Amino acid sequence: MYAMTNAHGRPVREGSLQRRAKGRHRRSGRRGGRWHRRLLAYRGVELLPTSALEGADEECLLLVHIRKVIGRVTYRACDECAEGVITDVVLDEPFRDCGLGTRALCHLRSQYPGVTWRTTLESRLTRDLLHRMRIPKAAEQGTCPHLRSTVTAPAGS
Repeated sequence: MYAMTNAHGRPVREGSLQRRAKGRHRRSGRRGGRWHRRLLAYRGVELLPTSALEGADEECLLLVHIRKVIGRVTYRACDECAEGVITDVVLDEPFRDCGLGTRALCHLRSQYPGVTWRTTLESRLTRDLLHRMRIPKAAEQGTCPHLRSTVTAPAGS
């Protein structure tokens, strides 16, 4: 009924030796979880710049995974004043906690070197992301006069 193990000399049930060979907490044959999503974020997701549909002067950075748009960063950048305003950050639910938002904002910073970025966003998800990336909230007096209309205009108009 009980077999003796060589490692500790304790009695152990016979069936448990086979079960532990694979690992007690190991998932069998399935790749998933936070680490796998983070790996996909850096390997399988492309960042494609495009113009935004909402406004003529807005630009958009699309996050694409296997021909499907899984996220979007909408922004306006002024080359004259070297200031930019991030107006929207959207990520699909499965890709939220895997570093894609950070990767997208780092990509924006590398595409526009020397630009000071600000934001108009208030939601908790985007507020936390932008706080981690040290992007301050846009204030009317500190923004570029070319982008001031985007900051002061209400969201509904």
